[in-house]
Amino acid sequence: EVQLVESGGGLVQAGGSLRLSCAASGLTFDNYAIGWFRRAPGKEREGVSCISRSDGSTYYVDSVKGRFTIATDKVKNTVYLQMNSLKPEDTAVYYCVFMFSECGMDPVGYWGRGTQVTVSS
Repeated sequence: EVQLVESGGGLVQAGGSLRLSCAASGLTFDNYAIGWFRRAPGKEREGVSCISRSDGSTYYVDSVKGRFTIATDKVKNTVYLQMNSLKPEDTAVYYCVFMFSECGMDPVGYWGRGTQVTVSS
């Protein structure tokens, strides 16, 4: 049974930081692209960050470059998204995804249920 459980979301003031965690079980990290997506109310789903399955390269949407960092810890079977200098426009539900395809393609795979991030001004 594959399970992905996100945690670490919450309410923070603009300029603050959060670290999101995605605890994975029932799969190996080797055969997936690993990404974080977010969805704000009334807006389209947006890819935030991704780790390539082919060479481990990392990618970020322009709006978070220099502020967010994606990382994995295989010993703990966990994926992280470190978020610094948070802005109100970062407010969304954040999802981790283990994708059968590659970064930039349709994100078919295993999804967590999400964790809420709210940034106040």
